[in-house]
Amino acid sequence: MTTRRDLLKQLASSALALPLLSTLDACRTASRGPVLRVALLGLGRYAERVADAMQACTRARITGLISGTPAKLASWGAKYGVPESSRYSYETFDAVRDNPEIDAVYILTPNGLHKDQALRVAKAGKHVLCEKPMAVTAAEGQEMIDACRAAQVQLLVGYRLHLEANTLEVIRMRKAGDFGRMLFFQGQCGYRLAAPPTDWRRNRALAGGGALLDVGIYAINGARYLIGEEPRWVTAEETKMDPGRFGPGLDETINFQLGFPSGAVASCLSTHNMDHLDRFFLDGTRGYAELQPAMSYGPIAGHTQVGPLTREHVTHQTVQLDAMADVILHGKQPEVPIDGEEGLRDLKIIDAIYLAARSGRRVDLT
Repeated sequence: MTTRRDLLKQLASSALALPLLSTLDACRTASRGPVLRVALLGLGRYAERVADAMQACTRARITGLISGTPAKLASWGAKYGVPESSRYSYETFDAVRDNPEIDAVYILTPNGLHKDQALRVAKAGKHVLCEKPMAVTAAEGQEMIDACRAAQVQLLVGYRLHLEANTLEVIRMRKAGDFGRMLFFQGQCGYRLAAPPTDWRRNRALAGGGALLDVGIYAINGARYLIGEEPRWVTAEETKMDPGRFGPGLDETINFQLGFPSGAVASCLSTHNMDHLDRFFLDGTRGYAELQPAMSYGPIAGHTQVGPLTREHVTHQTVQLDAMADVILHGKQPEVPIDGEEGLRDLKIIDAIYLAARSGRRVDLT
């Protein structure tokens, strides 16, 4: 089978390549409807994964690049066909306001930079796509929501698991009553952070925190969408087995619990100092579901009381960007929200978990 990449290579070898490519792109856009034109802000490792995944998108494509590294702008621009006029530095990207080839900016930088960059993108009149956590505190998240609302642009968060097929199947079963009344959720999320001290995850100002913001958010979010309720209270305890590597403000390991209105409870662990922790377990009066792995890039696997989960794996970031395009272009909302309000709910719980860990007391959520 001839792939799109093969076809582009063939066309590129011809003197007619440029006009033919323009015609091909125009025809494909016309056949599949409008396409969300996205600038990637921050060209790090995860951005590489997103960019590669977007090559299979049918409703979103890369039309802009923003980076503090000129060499990356040049190499990525050549690789993804982004002209120099749509490449920006961190200092100059406010100029996207004047670029009609960019509809949205996907913020892929460290957590501590998200809020300020989102405010600039919104002020430029472009839709804000932001990797999670949306911000490092609920107050920052609310600023982002307010700024996007004032600018009349959308704010969407990179909750790829909200669109993952096996995860959605468990949610469907829960809504259908296949598990009965929800009783218990367990979320284990962690890995051993081997990054050097120069890595942004070891920098409090850039990371905003430690394992809770990095991976614990998966357990928080998973408890919410799998139980199907919003928690009323949290308790938490932080431990550090390696305080030399995890200084003040960088949580290494936190055990936390969530209580829900129905009486269901969640018991969760987030850590940067233990490997092989990537599991969700949901228990009800009539059945159960286990996802393992539950938060990795896939394939997400698992089983329920009726057998294995067998939905087809599709690259998460491909599905996510197409879904974001559907929200912005067509107002089509996913089964589980991916908007700024969803991001804010997680941030409020994260704030409460940190407070509970510091105080040693239960913290009620309002």
